[in-house]
Amino acid sequence: MATLLDPTARGRVILVGAGPGDPGLLTVRAVEALRIADVVVHDGLIDPRVLDLAPATAQRISVAKQRARHTLPQEAINALIVAHVKAGSVVVRLKGGDPFVFGRGGEEVEAVRAAGLPVAVIPGVSAALGCAAEAMLPLTHRDHSSAVSFVAGQCKGLSEQDWAGLAGQGRTLVIYMGVATATDIADKLMADGVAPDMPVAVLERGTLVGARAMRTLLADLGPMVAREGVQSPAIIVVGEVVELSDAEDKLARWARMAEAAA
Repeated sequence: MATLLDPTARGRVILVGAGPGDPGLLTVRAVEALRIADVVVHDGLIDPRVLDLAPATAQRISVAKQRARHTLPQEAINALIVAHVKAGSVVVRLKGGDPFVFGRGGEEVEAVRAAGLPVAVIPGVSAALGCAAEAMLPLTHRDHSSAVSFVAGQCKGLSEQDWAGLAGQGRTLVIYMGVATATDIADKLMADGVAPDMPVAVLERGTLVGARAMRTLLADLGPMVAREGVQSPAIIVVGEVVELSDAEDKLARWARMAEAAA
């Protein structure tokens, strides 16, 4: 790692985790890497204050991805990184959260290594950890959860994923990229035997301005996402630990509003 952060060493890539959003959650090593970058290839939703840590002369290239619409396909991103490294640049591949947690960091490391080029990875605070901490939601707890799992809510389609045993009593399930498929997620979990009254939280824009932490019951997950107009980025947490959090009980609030209107 020390060699790869040597500003005199040219032609390499450093995958850097930018954390869940707040620039204050960057690691010291991430800041060091940004300060020596010639090229920053970055995800969407990276705070401009993070990009400003790179030299003013550094080239900034956005490869933002949205659901069903990518600025560049992954293969083109890999080729872009390799091309700049071969030209002798210090390339920082800046990713939201952690590069190895649903960040396709593994694919990019493979591509760089296949080209015979040096690569390093600087971990970041993952979205799950950052958002949960802000909402005072412990992902594990001796009295409530001894296991935690991370899954993608839209990766290769829900029908191809096996979540059996990942959610339920004594377990915590964290779902990335699940806002658009929240109703399907709830149906899938209940069909697998998870109780409809299992607590569930939605953590929207965690650590960013406008962050919201909301909770309800599993059966109400899809309707709550629709009622509250939840937008990405957001993660979903399923498990008893949700009840320990500061997330606002949206089901109780909706029930009170309905009763008052009756």
